[in-house]
Amino acid sequence: MNSETFTVAVPNVLDRLNTEIVACRLCSRLVRYREAVARTKKREFQDWEYWGRPLPGFGDPRGRLLIVGLAPAAHGGNRTGRMFTGDSSGQWLMRALYHAGFASQPTSAGRDDGLILRGAYITAVVRCAPPDNRPTPKEIRTCAAYLQREFAILPRMDVVVALGHVAFQGVLALVREQGFEVPRPAPAFAHGARYGLAAPGTRRVTLIASYHPSRQNTQTGRLTERMLDQIFRRARRALAEHE
Repeated sequence: MNSETFTVAVPNVLDRLNTEIVACRLCSRLVRYREAVARTKKREFQDWEYWGRPLPGFGDPRGRLLIVGLAPAAHGGNRTGRMFTGDSSGQWLMRALYHAGFASQPTSAGRDDGLILRGAYITAVVRCAPPDNRPTPKEIRTCAAYLQREFAILPRMDVVVALGHVAFQGVLALVREQGFEVPRPAPAFAHGARYGLAAPGTRRVTLIASYHPSRQNTQTGRLTERMLDQIFRRARRALAEHE
């Protein structure tokens, strides 16, 4: 795809997909929960008008790095309307992306905070905030079509960082569906694990696994700032290998 075709076609197709995602009401449990959270709010955010809808991905559609999370946080993305924005997970992720040169600033507070992603696009396997941060297998399967379509629309994605085991399994299901050759035995989730995936033709993708920057992981020391920085340094090296 030449530069002119990319500039015209990809953003338009992506915009149409994102409009469809925001309007989605396929999972009744998630619809009830996200909307209830948006009505009741958290005490410290009573002055906010919560987003309360599904979240599209965001970032640089020309980027070659795809970052896949689990789902929006109830009082993070479900409040602000942007992935990994307004909660501690987002602060950890944006700080690491900033250190690696993928983000214009190390903070992520709201949709209008001036953050620009450079060479990276952020999405998730589930687009609505789930109760207890635990979507059901059926909800994951229902939402998978959106990730499939994003991946097909963004053909320059050479490296995928999966944040957490659910995202990792979601990416594997995605690439299998799109005809990629997956190593045998099946790739196992482990922080820092790296796998090469090849599609029919010339497309290759490097998959890198990372612990999710959730409070459960960061407050217990399971994931440190240094460990997360290392993930995105590995992503940089993998991108260089694809050039």
